[in-house]
Amino acid sequence: MKTITTKDGTSIYYKDWGKGQPIVFSHGWPLNADAWDAQMLFLGDHGYRVIAHDRRSHGRSGQTWDGNEMDTYADDLATLFETLDLKDVVMVGHSTGGGEVARYLGRHGSKRVAKAVLISAVPPLMLKTEKNPGGLPIEVFDGIRAGTAADRSQFFIDLSLPFYGYNRAGAKISQGVRDNFWFQGMQGGHKGEYDCIKAFSETDFTEDLKKIDIPVLVLHGDDDQIVPIDAAGRMSAKIVKNAKLKVYPGYPHGMCQIHADEINADLLAFIKS
Repeated sequence: MKTITTKDGTSIYYKDWGKGQPIVFSHGWPLNADAWDAQMLFLGDHGYRVIAHDRRSHGRSGQTWDGNEMDTYADDLATLFETLDLKDVVMVGHSTGGGEVARYLGRHGSKRVAKAVLISAVPPLMLKTEKNPGGLPIEVFDGIRAGTAADRSQFFIDLSLPFYGYNRAGAKISQGVRDNFWFQGMQGGHKGEYDCIKAFSETDFTEDLKKIDIPVLVLHGDDDQIVPIDAAGRMSAKIVKNAKLKVYPGYPHGMCQIHADEINADLLAFIKS
């Protein structure tokens, strides 16, 4: 297994396939790098170097008691970039990973980065506040915390339904997709995944988005039940200077897996543009 070691001694697992311009993927909660397999296979076949890491306390990376928040996630990503000496990178982040991309660019700048893609991503802020009335109330995230703490295994099984829109009438359900979601979630550490709920829901990425000075593609389904589009994708596209928004009618949060062909084609077109 390929790993890097962060400043606090945490081991971060990553996979690194192919050659060419690097594309670095940041996954959503509670998943790991394997969530990107369809994109990595496709873009690797098209001549790109594709890299995805397991965020600390997720997947095969070290499970830490502390540091399960966005600044540290971004610093871990910076260590990966520096260790591999990556340049001219295309960053791609899904959900929580989109927050990680935004915080990296806000905190470390774009000297190593050419473009970025935010897919079903949590920025600018998921939590409902006076300044963010379109966000979700804290009770939603308290419910996620309660479910994760009480019976993480069953909670992940149940969460896979709205994650992929499988609770919608007429949905074609893949048990394999659901099982893989559960499996990836259960590989992570309980404490780190619990802490990450606060990180993805309460972190305000507005100032990070304002600092982004590279082209950004924002992809979001308008039937996303996990990260609703109006307070997320639509808002991010307004804040980022060089952003282009594409909305997928009827698509759910987990569209990278169940609509991979369309997402892959749009990623390739943006990378080549």
